[in-house]
Amino acid sequence: MSSNTGDAAPVEVEPMPGYLDLITRASTVMLGAWRDCSTCGLELSKRTLLDNAYITFTEIALFFFCAFLWTQVRRGLTESLFKPLAQWWRLMPKDAAKMPESAWKLVFYTMSWSYSTYLLFFTSYSFFHDPPSVFYNWKSGMSVPADIAIAYLIQGSFYGHSIYATVYMDAWRKDSAVMVVHHIITLALICFSYAFRYHNVGILVLFLHDINDIQLEFTKLNVYLKSRGGGYYLLNDVLSNMGSVSFSITWFWFRLYWFPLKVLYATCVSSLQSVPSIPFYFFFNALLLALLLMNIYWFLFIVVFVVKVLKMKEVNDVREYEDEDGSKAAAALLRDPQAENNDDGAGHHISAQGKHVQNGITKDKHL
Repeated sequence: MSSNTGDAAPVEVEPMPGYLDLITRASTVMLGAWRDCSTCGLELSKRTLLDNAYITFTEIALFFFCAFLWTQVRRGLTESLFKPLAQWWRLMPKDAAKMPESAWKLVFYTMSWSYSTYLLFFTSYSFFHDPPSVFYNWKSGMSVPADIAIAYLIQGSFYGHSIYATVYMDAWRKDSAVMVVHHIITLALICFSYAFRYHNVGILVLFLHDINDIQLEFTKLNVYLKSRGGGYYLLNDVLSNMGSVSFSITWFWFRLYWFPLKVLYATCVSSLQSVPSIPFYFFFNALLLALLLMNIYWFLFIVVFVVKVLKMKEVNDVREYEDEDGSKAAAALLRDPQAENNDDGAGHHISAQGKHVQNGITKDKHL
């Protein structure tokens, strides 16, 4: 595809489509584009890449420097702040090992999502309310506004760091391999969307995904904090339950409702209306569809998580340590057969002294 520019001016805000409109129109447009692309192939892809990709060696160097910097900042905060906090809170050893990871991610995603929110709702950008506008007046090699370029440098370098961190720094979970794939796809989307000047839609994608990471890490921190120092803290238990509910709702709302209906509709349908020969149309949409499939995959974990909470009234990460916790509870029950008669039906046991017993461990109750 050539580098023809799109000069379509915004006339009115197009109403957000429904799922059926997305499926029918996107499939029709994509099939039509595939039939019309008689010269598509490796040779055209090479030529399009050379003609439309704009990225400098300085920008590449900044990416690697900032990715290294994120790694060092995380190590510094972990040793000087997060680990001392875990010791001061007297977290259980298993939770103390995981707490720095969640604290680091909570700090970063709160910062990055706040900045994306500022760009989309407190500046002149109308991408959230009018998603097709991300392609208005698109030109190959157009300049990237400084505020968006800063967001791209922050996010791109962080995901470069995250690929390393998932393998060498984070606790390994059932979905860690999928997480590595997610980081690679996200980094590819960030790098290629910047090089091909699809930065407007990129900001919208980042905004719709980062909020869930804030809620996830906030919930996990409160799960760790509710059982600390040999006690049980009701406030953190309530906060963890509230966080899990809001996380489940916003995951569906942001990633499975707004993301396909705002972003995918704009990239699959509106992009060709504004830029009939938009470069790498199929490549970028394939990456975005892969991102949607991973969101659906993780939503299955959320469904299992919600079912577990409804049955057990206990918030835990269903991706990890299930066998370990179950074996501890079973061992405790074997040591104290009478405890079975004091079960409250929610996976906890109530002692005559008003203690809170979780997974076979007696804990003092605190607010």
